[in-house]
Amino acid sequence: MIMQHEITRERSLLDANGNIAEPGFARSALPIYSRRAVKAPAVRIKEWDYYLINNGRWALALTVADNGYMGLDSISFIDLENLWQHTASPMSVLPLGRRHLPESSQRGDVVVRGKDYSMEFRHVSDGRRLTFSMSGFSGSLPIQGEILLTQEPEESIVMCTPFRQKAHFYYNQKINCLRAEGSVTVRSRRYDFTPDTAFGVLDWGRGVWPYRNTWYWGSASGEADGVPFGFNIGYGFGDTTAATENALIYDGKLHKLSRVSFNIPRRAGQFDYLSPWSFTSDDNRFDMDFQPILDRAANMDVKLLKSEQHQIFGLFTGTAVLDNGKKIRVRDFPGFAERVDNKW
Repeated sequence: MIMQHEITRERSLLDANGNIAEPGFARSALPIYSRRAVKAPAVRIKEWDYYLINNGRWALALTVADNGYMGLDSISFIDLENLWQHTASPMSVLPLGRRHLPESSQRGDVVVRGKDYSMEFRHVSDGRRLTFSMSGFSGSLPIQGEILLTQEPEESIVMCTPFRQKAHFYYNQKINCLRAEGSVTVRSRRYDFTPDTAFGVLDWGRGVWPYRNTWYWGSASGEADGVPFGFNIGYGFGDTTAATENALIYDGKLHKLSRVSFNIPRRAGQFDYLSPWSFTSDDNRFDMDFQPILDRAANMDVKLLKSEQHQIFGLFTGTAVLDNGKKIRVRDFPGFAERVDNKW
């Protein structure tokens, strides 16, 4: 187990050299991100907002990213009952910050429009409203939808992670347990999300990354005995000696975990993503089995840029222990776990 440093006061994220001023974790977005304080070329700065909504039957993922050399707007729809998924990710060249993604997860809107598509992430009085459409999403068939996310928990996991390279960092907030309501129409069918069963997670990230990295990430949100419950788990990049991103969210409060291991099965020396996984923590507070349902795999290889992604949707069964010792048990709890290998 590691001692984990908690950031408890508002301050600038970066020091005068562009390094993380105070590595560690926070329960809200106390560190203040400013793009002007980044000491790296615009082509190396990566900024993104990623939303995932899941009810265990179908899921929706929306991404708007400005990765310096490349802009990416992605829509994914996953039908877990009929075992199909489709992703469309229009890209643009050298946005270099001109997409003006907000410097805070708590304010500012994201609006992008391209050929035959649009996406908007807006703060509204009752939460966050996501609207999107794409005319040629799946073959010649369109996708469109609107989702309202409400009841944001009081606390979430916020990470200030340095890398060994100077002026490299990752500032990230993962907000679990957002109630989701709305609908998506795709392949001439309407899919409804209702707040009693559908939950969203926001992955808000800003940083300067090294060229090659691999990350492991898992997330799930729902209810445990009628109480909102979720977790965020992950590792694989950066210097995490100050803190890990592993945390439980129960009734709006964050409970911190130490290190969590993703035990992904292998077959013939290769990862066997669709066989059962397990997850264990070194503080004995997180013990989950994971039954995969579908692999949303994506691969990009354009010479110097390469990304191999496996986002596995499935069901978690096991136990998690809160800070006060209370044991939370879940069975067939919808979520996902992923392994992503990047050269970017």
